[in-house]
Amino acid sequence: MYNVILIDDEPLARQLVKSLLQPYNQFNVVAECADGFDGFKMIQQHNPDLIFLDVQMPRVNGFEMLELLDNPPSVIFTTAFDEYALKAFEAHAIDYLLKPITRERFDKAIQKWLAQAASKQQPQLQELMQEKVYEGYQHRIVVKDNGLIRIIPANDIYYVEANDDYVKIVTKDGSFLKKSTLGHIEQSLDPQHFVRVHRSYLIPVSQLVRIEPYEKDSHIALLQCGAKVTVSKTGMTKLKSILGW
Repeated sequence: MYNVILIDDEPLARQLVKSLLQPYNQFNVVAECADGFDGFKMIQQHNPDLIFLDVQMPRVNGFEMLELLDNPPSVIFTTAFDEYALKAFEAHAIDYLLKPITRERFDKAIQKWLAQAASKQQPQLQELMQEKVYEGYQHRIVVKDNGLIRIIPANDIYYVEANDDYVKIVTKDGSFLKKSTLGHIEQSLDPQHFVRVHRSYLIPVSQLVRIEPYEKDSHIALLQCGAKVTVSKTGMTKLKSILGW
């Protein structure tokens, strides 16, 4: 028996997936969730084999929820929108079902998952999360904070620092660790407002107070929060371009 969780803010959409699952008696729906907050908690509690996940939901969307999971389960995306890097999802997720979902497409997705489950070749969802592309840039970062979910508005970020397999997000409310890469965070935020000034640092331009020479081909950026951040030669070139120097 395979445990399944349905995560979608539309009750009718969840009901449709349940009805489409009925012919498959090897699946057991253990929870239904209307947003990413509840989805995250139910996944932690039930450790499902498979989730059906909507993309656009209130509070925490589907992508943000997946980023919070250390070992995400297999995912079949269900959404009314086709602009979320469809080819990347088809390469790494089980499937990407566009609403309204037909029986034919649903059955195809289930058979794909059953084939992977039988061969124990699970998709690399962490790789998927690194490759995802949104329409536009994100205005927040979602992190786990002592078992809770915290939403950090981009405007509250002082700087982001690489920290082994994590990034440290420094804000007015303190520092928070997120399992991610600095490159991934850089790609998700607006490059007109956030600049990768060093291989280990990403800063918002609004925090910049002044730039001072440091060593050969490098500088130090003084930020409004009082921090001093190393600026590499490449980072300096990016800053000059953004600031129009």
